[in-house]
Amino acid sequence: MSFSGDQVAIVGALFTLIPILLVTLLIRWVRIIRVNSEIQVEQNKEIITLLKELSRANEGK
Repeated sequence: MSFSGDQVAIVGALFTLIPILLVTLLIRWVRIIRVNSEIQVEQNKEIITLLKELSRANEGK
């Protein structure tokens, strides 16, 4: 089976582009996780504040 120069060029281009796409997707995925983690930290702080307020309100009863 013989391959033409165009077919070899396409395969070579794919092997070049696939790692670039994988790195791009990995960076995007890490960024999404980081943003979600920051949101979760803020939500946890708010929950702790509300629980402390609830605890103080129940102590007074």
